[in-house]
Amino acid sequence: MNNPETQAVQARYARRSRDTDTQRYSLFANTAALQEHQERLRAIVDLWQAHGWRTLAGRPITEVGCGGGGNLLDLLRLGATPELLSGIELLPERATAARALLPSKVALIQGDACITRVEEASQQAVLVFTVFSSLLDPSYRKELARTLWRWVAPGGGVLVYDFIMNNPYNPDVRKVPLGELRTLFPEATLYSRRITLAPPIARRLPVGLIAPLSRLAPPLRTHCLTWAVKPA
Repeated sequence: MNNPETQAVQARYARRSRDTDTQRYSLFANTAALQEHQERLRAIVDLWQAHGWRTLAGRPITEVGCGGGGNLLDLLRLGATPELLSGIELLPERATAARALLPSKVALIQGDACITRVEEASQQAVLVFTVFSSLLDPSYRKELARTLWRWVAPGGGVLVYDFIMNNPYNPDVRKVPLGELRTLFPEATLYSRRITLAPPIARRLPVGLIAPLSRLAPPLRTHCLTWAVKPA
């Protein structure tokens, strides 16, 4: 049975999907989205290399809220082992899209991550991108964080990418500042990087100005990528 918060998330996404311009998130049609994606991917590689990882091969990795599978596809391109890669997605239509995109060896589960059976301390990385910000119930945020933390092996971590400031035009999301991540993962050592030029600004800029403005104006970056590491 769905938790009331997961039911609310499904309803909010169903409402937003009717009003969302899909071109806004297209890597092909939207240069700002492409820049955001490339910046985030470079930051992920930098964080993991600084952590001492020289390859993703042989590392069990799960993404919670995997959507249509784009991040999992990126991990495959970075060298992750398909048989050790898995995704969990609450929304059935997104899980179906991910299944159509990804190799059959990548495991996909449609449902609530908090009731999904994943062996404790079995994952070297758990990705959770713009998921916490979609959960408006603080108690469910905490429940999800505890669940993900149980899955992580010592020396591994939870990789969070999310808003650090509220979007005044979207009441369906709520910011996840670094201080809250410290509360959600109290045993973790956090390595965080502020990235992503505010999308409403980036969409109005020529492509050649997006990255320079982001470098020159850190306060205009609206997201953080945070690697929450479990003690070895």
